[in-house]
Amino acid sequence: MEVCVSSTKLLNLNENTRNFVPRNSISHSLKNPILQFNSNVQKRPLNYPLNQRSCFSRQIRSLQRPISSRIKASPASSATSGSETDKLPADIMVTETQEPNSRVRLSVEVPAAVGEDCYKRVLKEFMKQAKIPGFRPGKIPESILLNYVGEESVQKATVESILKRTLPHAMSTVTGRALRDSVRIITKFSDMEKNYSSLSSLSYDVIVDVAPEVKWISENGYKSMKIVVEIDHDIEAEKACEQEIKRRHKSLGTLKIVTDRGLQVGDLAVLDISATTIDQDESNVQKVPAAESKGFQFDTEDDDKVLPGFLDSIIGIRQGETKSFPYVFPETWQQENLRGVEAQFTVECKELFYRDLPELNDSIADKLIPSCTNLNQVKESLLQKCQEMEQAAKDQATDNAILDQLCKMVEIDIPQSLFEEQGRQLYGARLLEIQASVKLNEQQLATLSSPKAVNEFLENQRENITNLIKQNLAVGDIFKRENLQFSTEELVKEVQNSVAEFKRNKQEYDEERVREQVQDVLEGAKVLEWLKEHADIQYVTR
Repeated sequence: MEVCVSSTKLLNLNENTRNFVPRNSISHSLKNPILQFNSNVQKRPLNYPLNQRSCFSRQIRSLQRPISSRIKASPASSATSGSETDKLPADIMVTETQEPNSRVRLSVEVPAAVGEDCYKRVLKEFMKQAKIPGFRPGKIPESILLNYVGEESVQKATVESILKRTLPHAMSTVTGRALRDSVRIITKFSDMEKNYSSLSSLSYDVIVDVAPEVKWISENGYKSMKIVVEIDHDIEAEKACEQEIKRRHKSLGTLKIVTDRGLQVGDLAVLDISATTIDQDESNVQKVPAAESKGFQFDTEDDDKVLPGFLDSIIGIRQGETKSFPYVFPETWQQENLRGVEAQFTVECKELFYRDLPELNDSIADKLIPSCTNLNQVKESLLQKCQEMEQAAKDQATDNAILDQLCKMVEIDIPQSLFEEQGRQLYGARLLEIQASVKLNEQQLATLSSPKAVNEFLENQRENITNLIKQNLAVGDIFKRENLQFSTEELVKEVQNSVAEFKRNKQEYDEERVREQVQDVLEGAKVLEWLKEHADIQYVTR
């Protein structure tokens, strides 16, 4: 029944529940059901705190480099490495032009002397490899060699040689700023060939993304942040503990069919529900698909999870009976298209049960929690876990609030390549999660992995992806500004833990990327810790 309020099961404290881990541990997992909280935060899955292991693990599994690994890039891309020491017979001219999205255009002018030197090198190489009857290798006249291999082939090879030798020199102007794997020669190769053949010189343009500058709207404003953190009242330890004891007590009962009365609080009913809009013009009456449900199992003690007032409208309904009643959806209802809509509900009670519960006393303590001998021990054990859960949820919400605030405090011109890589990384993580829960066949996987599907995701999640990048870059900037550090022991330990996790799951991994990811996580943890110490934080209960 989609008209039910989506709720988070805050507690599932059976004996298989993993032990709590201190908040400052990277291994702290958000996927533990008892650590889930605050539905508003959960609706922003891309807005994760950097010091949480689950997010770290999801990113690593996609085996893509983190943002920092691209920003901490070498002067030239892998395509230009290995040629940086090759001296040229004449200097090239490079004109740098700033473009939007932290992009730089390099216009490169290669003098004829460089082209001539490259031409001679190419001829020399061809002479070594060519086997022409009557001539020894390396002693072939130029005219004969050109006829043998073709002038066009020599020209193409010369242009390639010019690019290979001059690109590293051109890239030296963006040393320390260029992002890895973002270098693109945008001049067509055919145009370069024409240019070279007519002028014996060459010019071409290169586009490269550079590390974006983090501009703080208020310089040092992050040092005195004022944060308001909203906490869901359902995570209050005392209340959560009571709810969990009640849930466990209910699980010990047996369901029995109600035969002599109507529905009352405490019962469980199986309902068929339908609804139509109310309109004076009957031709405009429409079904409300979100309200339709067959065999809906309604626990009357969970009435906060359905439409407000729904339970009051069906109290007293008997098995086999049908009730019809008007209802106006609240203006605050989560589905915007239903807010304020007048509807006529029809509810048929298919089955009706009550719970036959054992008395809640010391005699059932060991059934609530094995090894407990009385209710006080049960309450103490659950309360301790709930308090830890409450603190974990509070810390989580605080981290999210700080990261959200950081986004509003910085202006960053994000390179497109960085946006696309972060988005693809997140999309890959989503696919892994889907595949883990639903076994996808090859066709489904191919469809979900298609460029169209990826691009749609990037566009739909543009704001979230952008905010995530801004958060990461802002955190990295604060880490450097405040000279924060973490120990080598912490880094080594977490890398070992992550590698062990990969091996345990028999997954391939790149240890260098793992190390980079761990470093990002540790930096984020240190920054969040520092920000919380210096921020004015106010907690408000919803």
